[in-house]
Amino acid sequence: MYFTYILKSSSNNRYYIGYSSDLDERLQKHNAGYSKATKSGVPWNIVWSHSFDSKSDAIKLEKWLKKMKSAEFLDKVIRGEIDISKALR
Repeated sequence: MYFTYILKSSSNNRYYIGYSSDLDERLQKHNAGYSKATKSGVPWNIVWSHSFDSKSDAIKLEKWLKKMKSAEFLDKVIRGEIDISKALR
């Protein structure tokens, strides 16, 4: 199983979007500073995730979310106001 996820930083209120096959392990690595992209935002919390059977679908959704480049858009995804199935077509 694969996950597309959105993290939110407790220190700078920024979002980070990623995918992983092990969500808990990936969050630990983000919070331990293993990722250059998230090192400055520690600590991170998972605020949204969606599971997939296929890695390619998880990556496709990750790319679609990153392309939106809007915190307002991500807030709507987190609240369930955006239909993410559009990204998978």
